[in-house]
Amino acid sequence: MSHHQLAQLNIAAMKDSLESPLMADFVANLERINALAEESPGFVWRLKDEDGDATAIRPFGENILVNMSVWESVEALHAFVFKSAHVDILRRRREWFERISEAYAVLWWVPRGHRPPVSEAAERIAHLKACGPTARAFTFKDAFPPPDASPQHKTMAFDNVCPAG
Repeated sequence: MSHHQLAQLNIAAMKDSLESPLMADFVANLERINALAEESPGFVWRLKDEDGDATAIRPFGENILVNMSVWESVEALHAFVFKSAHVDILRRRREWFERISEAYAVLWWVPRGHRPPVSEAAERIAHLKACGPTARAFTFKDAFPPPDASPQHKTMAFDNVCPAG
């Protein structure tokens, strides 16, 4: 077993405020999708405030939502994102969110038990934007194994990364 777990951050630029009719269906699905994540195999932790979500946490700007969590493995997170009911919401993201041309999601390994602060996630996504995928900050497409992986597990790849299009 690895001494590391996978942290992830993704950001989304809202087309309107959370209180708007445009965002109503997204907001209506938050609790269900958050519960699905927490019940998924390999889930460890997610960023949330006293309301049970992270919608009020806005370190990247007033219209930018953050989602941050920790998982046992890249495979566990990949299964939740692309092979659960979450994918139905993912397919609809253009209804609610602007297209972001630069990196909007980042993965990185953390020591088992570490809960990264948002500042750490911000540094990782900045690194990904500046340097591209490295062992310090990467994506599903260019995933790196945990630092303590055996030599035969030093490459990872996910074909057909986003069935949501």
